[in-house]
Amino acid sequence: MGSKNKLRRFRENETFPNVIQPVRDEVLAGQFSHRGKWKEFFGNDHPIVLELGCGKGEYTLALARKYPGINYIGVDIKGARIWRGAKTALEYGIHNAAFLRTQIELIDRLFGASEVSEIWITFPDPQIKYKRTKHRMTNLEFMDKYRAILAPNGKVHLKTDSEFMHGYTLGILHASGIPVTYANHDIYQNSGAPDDALEIQTFYEKQFLEQGKPITYLTFGINT
Repeated sequence: MGSKNKLRRFRENETFPNVIQPVRDEVLAGQFSHRGKWKEFFGNDHPIVLELGCGKGEYTLALARKYPGINYIGVDIKGARIWRGAKTALEYGIHNAAFLRTQIELIDRLFGASEVSEIWITFPDPQIKYKRTKHRMTNLEFMDKYRAILAPNGKVHLKTDSEFMHGYTLGILHASGIPVTYANHDIYQNSGAPDDALEIQTFYEKQFLEQGKPITYLTFGINT
């Protein structure tokens, strides 16, 4: 993508009512106005579900279409990617989908206690190198952040083509005593995966399937 297109999309993001771009210093200072008040942003008291590392928001939009009684927020730092999801939501009148441009490590400063019902983590970078462990989105530090914002009985979903990420996460969960609700090493070959994991395929997921990679999926509850 050319730099001119990126700049144009960044400018458009600033005009979109469904894109929130908090200033990092304000978030760190506890001055983010939507924290604890996301239901006011949506204008209803429907449950709130996050997609972390949402990219172009394919999962966010598909779930929002399927469940109009739930509010979905796609979270990513890449503004040009979020632009695509936000623009599609506006074009198709998907009013229960919004996009938050921020670093995911700030997530516990952007949502209040028990404000989130579910979290989807879709095809994250597995950060395989040991020195990148702190960036893995299911490490213990991130688990604590999710625990801080999830409602009682809230769920986390991990869908990935990385067998390493799947196994690493299972190890973290078992070692921490966090109950695993469901785990599948190849959802398209083994039966039992929920429809939301099977029916929605991102652009990259389709590429992984064409390459013969198994798609893994697991669900766990932190605040059960």
